[in-house]
Amino acid sequence: MTKLWDKGYRLDPAIEEFTVGEDHILDLNLIRADVFGSIAHAKMLSEIGVLTSAEFMKLKKCLLEILSAEKRGKFKINLEDEDVHTAVENFLTKKLGDLGKKIHTGRSRNDQVLVDIRIFTREKLLDIQMEVLNLARVLTRFAAHHRNIPMPGRTHTQRAMPSSVGLWASAFAESLMDDLEVLKIAYQLNNQCPLGSAASYGVPLPIDRQLVSDLLGFEKVQNNVLYANNSRGKIETIVVFSLLQVVEDLSKLSNDLIFFSIPEIGYFTLPKEYASGSSIMPQKQNPCVLELVRARSALVLSRLLQLVMIIRNLPSGYNRDFQETKKPLMESLETTEKCLKIIAKVFGHLGVNKDVLLNSFTPEIFAADKALKLAVEEGVPFRDAYKKVAKELSRLKSEDPVKNILSKKHVGAPGNLSLEKLIRKINLEMNSVRKEKARLQKVWASLQKL
Repeated sequence: MTKLWDKGYRLDPAIEEFTVGEDHILDLNLIRADVFGSIAHAKMLSEIGVLTSAEFMKLKKCLLEILSAEKRGKFKINLEDEDVHTAVENFLTKKLGDLGKKIHTGRSRNDQVLVDIRIFTREKLLDIQMEVLNLARVLTRFAAHHRNIPMPGRTHTQRAMPSSVGLWASAFAESLMDDLEVLKIAYQLNNQCPLGSAASYGVPLPIDRQLVSDLLGFEKVQNNVLYANNSRGKIETIVVFSLLQVVEDLSKLSNDLIFFSIPEIGYFTLPKEYASGSSIMPQKQNPCVLELVRARSALVLSRLLQLVMIIRNLPSGYNRDFQETKKPLMESLETTEKCLKIIAKVFGHLGVNKDVLLNSFTPEIFAADKALKLAVEEGVPFRDAYKKVAKELSRLKSEDPVKNILSKKHVGAPGNLSLEKLIRKINLEMNSVRKEKARLQKVWASLQKL
């Protein structure tokens, strides 16, 4: 196999294996992106006269063969290839001879891997945005169905004030919608085309970077060629930070479900099909799926720290350290998407034990409400009302918890969750993601028809 950097000597095998690392495996995720990036680059070269129209058509036909092979799982990247870029160029050269060698004119592996990762990340972020919205919708519908079922609200894990299943579930739905805003910012920053930056300093050719950016459907060209390479790792860090917001919510949600479903609490019941058993204790039904979501959120956090540590204090321009940013990005994207799907599945079959919830309302949970009523209805200063209720806790009587939660009608309270507004927002955002996905599909279709 010919290396893109080949100068007539061979690397020591141990050095080659170490420096290639897992790129030949990870880059299986980037084949489509590399093909599309190469088609756009070749079209641009034909427009500026570096390639003839006939040469471009031959290259495009051959690149589409790779795309077809990739769909069938037939395009391989070997350790000797080092990465997808070398595998693609070697395929072109084997098929087209010297013409295949022309594809790399005006670009470096540096900006080539950058654009591949941007394309890959762009599509994965859209998938994750849709999964975030789907889970938000699942939670909102769950909240709507159970909006009037009381549930003890807790602080410091202790029973605190009356709440509801609807309030609890929709709190996570709203949090996910905030996470979506962070994901959208990450998407926007990622949606810049770095091709043409080459090895960080541009090339002495009249390349048309805007044309390439437009052909690949990017929002804009990443202008400064040095910053394009300096931003490798930085953009990945921003993306993984946005993913961390999602998995931290999923971790808290999982933790709540684990706690609320233990027999001593019993608010919720996981289906048996979702609970693993014990190898020694016949009675056990373990919430392993929730425990693993909770644990895997730590993976995303650790990958964020890994990315930050890799890029800190690097000098400007390309450094081989950047190679190590690929795996933590891909792992974080995959982990987040899987966790979102599994939590949505859990909520589709989660049992709500209404009787247990109603029986959980002991008199003291109404203490704060009692103090507030004394302050308003009898004009007692709140601090005095607080002390009075504190002295009479043993004589407090239970109230109707349903009536209690429905009486709290200010914005965002249990009796006024505005779930219809939330659903409208979710549907609007879903349509936006679908439109962007459809736009990108048109981009790829147009590239294949050039």
